[in-house]
Amino acid sequence: MTGIVIPSSVFGQPPNRARPKKGDWLVFDGGDRNGERITPALLTLNQRPIAALAKEPATNTLRDGSRLNRVMVTKLDLAKLDSEVAGLTADGVIAYSAVCTHTGCDVTNWDPDNLLMACPCHESKFDVYSNAKVVGGPAPRPLAILPLSLGEDAIIVADSFQGRVGFTQQF
Repeated sequence: MTGIVIPSSVFGQPPNRARPKKGDWLVFDGGDRNGERITPALLTLNQRPIAALAKEPATNTLRDGSRLNRVMVTKLDLAKLDSEVAGLTADGVIAYSAVCTHTGCDVTNWDPDNLLMACPCHESKFDVYSNAKVVGGPAPRPLAILPLSLGEDAIIVADSFQGRVGFTQQF
């Protein structure tokens, strides 16, 4: 053996494709603040969810190698959340998978009157105040939620996704 070190990404998954991990920062994915760490102060209560990705602070690896890593982030009124969902937020900031559970389209639409995330492909609607429960359309299950915490006044991933990310093929 010559002592050559082969990066684990040669045999395994590249770090940018790995799912968000505990301790990762959440950063804006696009727009004027692209790549900037998200803080509660940068978000407005009940605003249209914004796209975000996780970033590993130790290596500055942006987890952008899989669209399944993209989340939609908004700030909710803690007083209106049940304790289970409130415990998964960082000062009311919540992150749901951006991938619809119906056919995998990006959930980018927003119904500001009813505070619902919506999929533009088949009109599935998800209630952001009720753990992304399906309230309309063909989606078979809620969006996965990414537990968050607050650290250094920035949003940090607290744990892995709760719920299955992505869709289930129907045959």
